Amino acid sequence: MSVVFCVAAKGKRVQPPWSPPDGTEIPKLKLYNSLTRTKELFVPQRGNRVLWYCCGPTVYDASHMGHARSYISFDILRRILMNYFKYDVFYCMNITDIDDKIIKRARQNHLLVQYRAKKPSASQILQDVLTAKQPFQVKLAETTDPDKKQMLERLDTAVTTALTPLQGAIQSKLNLCSRVYTVLLEEAKDLLSDWLDSQFGSQVTENSIFSLLPKYWEGEYHKDMDALNVLPADVLTRVSEYVPEIVEFVKKILDNGYGYESNGSVYFDTAKFDASSGHSYAKLVPEAVGDQKALQEGEGDLSISADRLSEKHSQNDFALWKASKPGEPSWESPWGKGRPGWHIECSAMAGSILGESMDIHGGGFDLRFPHHDNELAQSEAYFENNHWVRYFLHTGHLTIAGCKMSKSLKNFITIKDALAKHTARQLRLAFLMHSWKDTLDYSNNTMESAIQYEKFMSEFFLNVKDILRTPTDITGQFEKWEAEEIELNKSFYEKKEAVHEALCDNIDTRSALEEMRALVSQSNAYVAARKSAKLLPNRMLLQSIAHYLTDMFKTFGAIEGTEPIGFPVGNNGQSADLESTVMPYLNVLSDFREGVRKIAREQKVTEVLQLCDVVRDDILPELGVRLEDHEEGKEISKGQTKKLRKLYEAQEKLYNEYLQTNQNGS
Repeated sequence: MSVVFCVAAKGKRVQPPWSPPDGTEIPKLKLYNSLTRTKELFVPQRGNRVLWYCCGPTVYDASHMGHARSYISFDILRRILMNYFKYDVFYCMNITDIDDKIIKRARQNHLLVQYRAKKPSASQILQDVLTAKQPFQVKLAETTDPDKKQMLERLDTAVTTALTPLQGAIQSKLNLCSRVYTVLLEEAKDLLSDWLDSQFGSQVTENSIFSLLPKYWEGEYHKDMDALNVLPADVLTRVSEYVPEIVEFVKKILDNGYGYESNGSVYFDTAKFDASSGHSYAKLVPEAVGDQKALQEGEGDLSISADRLSEKHSQNDFALWKASKPGEPSWESPWGKGRPGWHIECSAMAGSILGESMDIHGGGFDLRFPHHDNELAQSEAYFENNHWVRYFLHTGHLTIAGCKMSKSLKNFITIKDALAKHTARQLRLAFLMHSWKDTLDYSNNTMESAIQYEKFMSEFFLNVKDILRTPTDITGQFEKWEAEEIELNKSFYEKKEAVHEALCDNIDTRSALEEMRALVSQSNAYVAARKSAKLLPNRMLLQSIAHYLTDMFKTFGAIEGTEPIGFPVGNNGQSADLESTVMPYLNVLSDFREGVRKIAREQKVTEVLQLCDVVRDDILPELGVRLEDHEEGKEISKGQTKKLRKLYEAQEKLYNEYLQTNQNGS
C-alpha cells in the first residue's frame, strides 16, 4: 500500500501485480516393474542417465520370432526413452556362448558330421537308426508334457516312415537309391545325434569345436537384428571373454559366505542368503521356490545327473561354477577345471560394466525364475546390497496362431522366414500395436492389422505430400486460418497430449498408435471437406501434422532415413530419396497421359480413354503409383516404385497404342 502511494505521488503509472498460471499436472513416466508387479514412477539413480542391462541370446541355432518379441520390444522401449523422453541410456547386452545347450549341440553336430563322413552302408545306417530308436522310445514313453510328447510323436512317425523303404529294400535285396537313406539320415538326425552323443560325446575334447557353433550363430543373430532395424548394444559382452571375471565373482560370493564348494563345483546357498539380514531370495517369483522342474531347466541338461544333484546342500541351490566332465570345455579355476554356471554369467558381466546397481534389467517373461531371481540373489550377495536392479522389465510371451512357441518343441518361425513374408516395418508395427509386457499372438490376423495400419498411414502421407507439391509462392504457403483449421489444430494438440499420456503410462504404444490413427482420420475428414468445397487444404497445418507423425514413427524405429514426411520409398539398399528422384518422370507420364485423354475426349476415341484408364488402374498401381483424375486436372500420389524402366515402358506402350488407334481410324 505504501509503495503504491509513493509511486502515485510521483504521478507515474505502475505495472499491475502478476501471478503465474495454475498450469496443469504433466504426466510422468511410469514403468511396470516386475519387482513390485505394478506400475512405478520411473526415477533413474543418477540424474538423466539410465544404466540398462538386457539378457541376450544363447547362440546355438537360428534366431526366431520369440527372440524378436524381446529384442524388438526392448528396442522400442530403448528408443522411446532416448529419443522421446530424452534419457541418456547406456545399454549393455550379453551373448551366451558357453552353455549346456551349446555344448550338447556342438558335440552332436561334430559327431554327426563324422558319422556321415565315414559313408556308412545302408544296412549300417538302418541298424544304427533302429538302435537309436530304443532310448528314444523310452524317452517318448516317459514324457508327460503334452506339447513335448506331440513333438516327439511327430518325429517318431517321420523316422518310421523313412525307415520303411530302406527296410523293405534290404529285405528284398533290391538295389538302393541313395535318396532312400539320405532321407532317412535327414529325418533321423535328431535321434542319431542323441545316440552318438551318448556313446561318444565324452571323447570330444577340442575346445574349438565348442566355439565355432556359437560364433556362427552369433553372426546370424546380428544380421537378423540389423534386418529388423534393432539398434546394437552400446556394450556387448560374451561369456567366453569374461571367464576370469566370473571366477573372481564366484570367489567373492564364497568369501562373503553365500556359497560352498562340492566336488570341484561351486553352489549358491539359497537358504543362507535368504536368512541373512537385508536379503531375500526369489524377489520376482517367490511362489516358484521349490519348483524342481524350473530349477533343473535352469541348471541345464548336462548338469542334472544324480551325482550332480547329490552335491548340493539343498535342491534349491544352484551352480555358480560347474566342474567340467569329459566332453565339455573347461577353464582353470581355484576349484579345478570347470566352466561357468548359467546365471552367474549375467551377474559378472553386468557387474563389470554397470557396477553395483543398474536402473533397468530386461529379459523375456520366462526368464523370471529361476534365471533372474538367481541373478539377483548372487549379485546382491556379491555387492552386499538389496538393490542390484531398480526396475525389472519382462516382455510377454509370443504365440504362433494361438499355440505355444518353443525351439525345443520345434514349433518356431525363424526371423528370416518372417522377413520373407513381411517387412521389418510391418513386424515392428505389429509389436507396437500390442503391449510390450503381454502375450503377442503372431498370426495372419495380427500381421494383417499391421499391414492395414501401414497402408492407412502411408495413404495419408502420400496425400499430404501431393498437397504440398501444389505450386505456390513463398507467401502463398501461409494461408488464413478459418474455423476448420482452428478446430483441426485443437484436435492435433489434444492428440499429442493423449499420445504423451499413453507413453507415460508404461510406454503404451498400442494406445499411442490409436491416437495417431484418430488424428489421421480427422485430418482426412478435413481434407475431404475442403476439396468438396473446392478449397485447398491448409498446407502448413497438414505439414505440421505429417511431420509430427513421421517423427513419432522414427522414434518408434518404424522409419529410417531423413525424409521429413512419411515412410521411405524403395526396397532395402535403395536410396531413401527415391521418391524425389522418380517424381519428375511420373509428372512427365502424367502430363503425357492427360494430353492423350484430352485429344481422345475431343475426338471421341473411347478406346484410347480406356487405355488411359488401364494405365491408371492396372499398370501404375503395380508399380506402386496412384494417379487420380480430377475435374480440374490430375493428382499424383506415389507409393513404392519398383523400376524406372517399367515407367518408360508404360509410357511408350500408351503412346504406341494411341498412334496405332489414330492410324486405324484414318
